[in-house]
Amino acid sequence: MMRPNPASDVIVFLTKPSIFTLIYWLLLIGAALIAAQVWRRDSTQRTGTAIGILILRFFTGTMWWQQSLWKIPPQEGGLIYWMGQEVAHAAIPFQSFLIKTVVLPHILIFGPLVYAVEVAIGVSMMLGLFTRLGALLGIAMGVNLWLGLYSAPGEWPWTYFFLIIIMCLFWLTPPGRVLGFDALKAEQLPVTTGRRFYLA
Repeated sequence: MMRPNPASDVIVFLTKPSIFTLIYWLLLIGAALIAAQVWRRDSTQRTGTAIGILILRFFTGTMWWQQSLWKIPPQEGGLIYWMGQEVAHAAIPFQSFLIKTVVLPHILIFGPLVYAVEVAIGVSMMLGLFTRLGALLGIAMGVNLWLGLYSAPGEWPWTYFFLIIIMCLFWLTPPGRVLGFDALKAEQLPVTTGRRFYLA
């Protein structure tokens, strides 16, 4: 059996027969079409830096999308396990109490909610759509993971902290304004005091 590696994992991810693989391909094509439209309209975005931001934003969105795939309702088993880890190892006792007494007893509500939030973050980053809002959701999810799994065996807290850092950077400088749908939206909104105001 061949040892998994990044190349083989990408091939499996892109070719797995599933409706979610098809949706991912549509998001990939959509992101490319949006980027091409912005590239055509705005000459200031025809730079290597812009392409780099697009790639990093899309990979970040892919990470969120991929991590949502094992939480598709009603597949709550894995999510229940990791929430149990948060109950046992959360850095803040109140978080542990909240998950144990509110979230887990109502997993049929919170499971789909977690899934929907992660899908929303992924789509936001992949398409460059409302990326400031997507980043804010990502920060909230990252903080929950960081504090909830802070002392869990085999977990490295810095992993989740770096995820928070990435999403904070995306909130401060929304990447959808570069070769993303947010850049197209900005063209449709009025300019006030020399600055464009939009939610992205």
